[in-house]
This record gives sequence, C-alpha cells and structure tokens, in this order.
Amino acid sequence: MEDNTKNAAFLDSLKRNNEKIRDDRANAIAEDAQLIYKRETEDLALSLKRLKREQENMLDMSPTDANSLVLASDFDAKNYVAKDLEMSVKIRNLEIKLELAQKRYAYLFGLKIEEL
Repeated sequence: MEDNTKNAAFLDSLKRNNEKIRDDRANAIAEDAQLIYKRETEDLALSLKRLKREQENMLDMSPTDANSLVLASDFDAKNYVAKDLEMSVKIRNLEIKLELAQKRYAYLFGLKIEEL
C-alpha cells in the first residue's frame, strides 16, 4: 500500500472504534427525528392558521363583491352554527396538538421552536 492511504475515507472508516460508530449512528438518528418532528410541528401550525382563516372567512356575508350581502332568506343559521362549532373544535384540537408538539420538541431536542 502506498503512504497516501493514511487519509483515505474507507480505511479511516474501517479503523473507527465502536464508540465512534455508535456516536455517528446516534447523531444520524437524532438529526432525522429532529427534522421530522420540526416539520410536523410546522405543518400543524400552518394547518391551524389556515383553519382560523377559513373560520374568519365565514363571517364574510358578501357572496359576490363587497357591496352585496346574503339575503336573510338564503342564510341557513343552523348550518352556519354547526359548521362554526365544528371548526372551533378542530381549531382547539390543533392548538392542543401544536402545544404538545412544541413542548415535546423542546424536551426531546433541547431547542424551542419559534412561534409560527
């Protein structure tokens, strides 16, 4: 063998000790888990924002433009209330899930996810 093999990646890899191998594996696993956890948390925050926006948009009673209004006879109050309550429950569930995800992320990875 030539002398330039001292810095060869393959040979260096073969010479790693068990502690270094375990450390490399642990780092890879932790990095993957952290990235996925962060993405899931960010996705929850985005879903929550969209759902809140959708609920707010339900207050817009102008079907075609800013000057028109829904006729009283066309408004289905029971349906409106049912949909609004259903959305409120979904929002609350997402808020709880997001809060738990943020706390678990901080606990598991020692980092805080910025409020989205």
